[in-house]
Amino acid sequence: MITSFPPFLIFFLGAILASMTFGRTRSIILLAVPVLGALNLMQLGDGLQFQVQLFDYTLTLVRVDKLSFLFGLLFHIATLLGIIFALHTDDRLESSSGLIYAGSAIGAVFAGDLITLFIFWELLAVSSAFLIMARRTEKSLRAGMRYLIIQVLSGVILLAGVLIWSYETGSIAFDYIGLDGMASWLIFLAFGIKCCFPFLHNWLTDAYPEASPTGTVILSAFSTKLAVYALARAFPGTELLVYIGATMAMFPIFFAVIENDLRRVLAYSLINQLGFMVVGIGLGTALAINGAVSHAFAHVIYKGLLFMSMGAVLHRTGKINGSDLGGLYKSMPWTTTFCIVGAASISAFPLFSGFIAKSMVITAALSEGYPIVWMALLFA
Repeated sequence: MITSFPPFLIFFLGAILASMTFGRTRSIILLAVPVLGALNLMQLGDGLQFQVQLFDYTLTLVRVDKLSFLFGLLFHIATLLGIIFALHTDDRLESSSGLIYAGSAIGAVFAGDLITLFIFWELLAVSSAFLIMARRTEKSLRAGMRYLIIQVLSGVILLAGVLIWSYETGSIAFDYIGLDGMASWLIFLAFGIKCCFPFLHNWLTDAYPEASPTGTVILSAFSTKLAVYALARAFPGTELLVYIGATMAMFPIFFAVIENDLRRVLAYSLINQLGFMVVGIGLGTALAINGAVSHAFAHVIYKGLLFMSMGAVLHRTGKINGSDLGGLYKSMPWTTTFCIVGAASISAFPLFSGFIAKSMVITAALSEGYPIVWMALLFA
């Protein structure tokens, strides 16, 4: 008797149904998908599941362990929150693309082999590009095409690395890889593009602010966190990540403080937050990895809250440049309150989630003998 399904399948079926329905029926379907998906997730047991044979390779569509389960659960929560925020819209392209996007991220998280990972990696790229272009402006169409080119390039690099890795090792298992040879460096680069490593980050700040207010909330949750998951799976304890992450945590700040578009400010801030996660993965200790995963979990929620706040401002006023706005607390008190909660969390204010998660990474950096990195993170 079948007690569970591959988690991504529910999202793909939901996307098909959402594209064919209207009004309240479509809203019910959209809300049901992450709820049913979460219930299905609870039925999955640990280990390798749903394996299929492709030529000489055994593809593992679902591999469940503590790391994949946590990110899978996080992506279900993010999908539900994003859908609730978008219920007032009636854009079938955006809602269907969003479900395929979320399902692809979940499929990649539970992928037990590198070929399955690549398939979902590319589905993620295509579906998220449509999510950007769903705003249907000239800027969003151009940004979506530029975004798609970069994301597909990341997938091509990943595939090249996977093929070389398979040839050299005879394995396609998605486990620890480490930096050792051309194949691992190619895979590392592919992950780095999606994680917004320095000089590989412009796709995010270019594209995310051009999506609709609801589309940006969905976009902020998946691609970069999937890259964090992939790095945690394949490259934990890689010292290079410590320095890359410290750089990521610092350099976006200088762009954010001179930016006028408030959604672009949040996009730069998103890269800054990724830096803390990358440092934690690079340190590789239990405290650091737990801090990185905790920060990813918290970040999806409070960054989504901040993008929702700016989306509400854009929806209400039609403006998003800080110089054009002011005194909104008088007419938008609820949005103001929620924005303050998100801002306190991202600022690591005591008793908020960001304070706990960031403190774990910063403490791990100091305890592992990286005082300069500790100072960089503290400054960031």
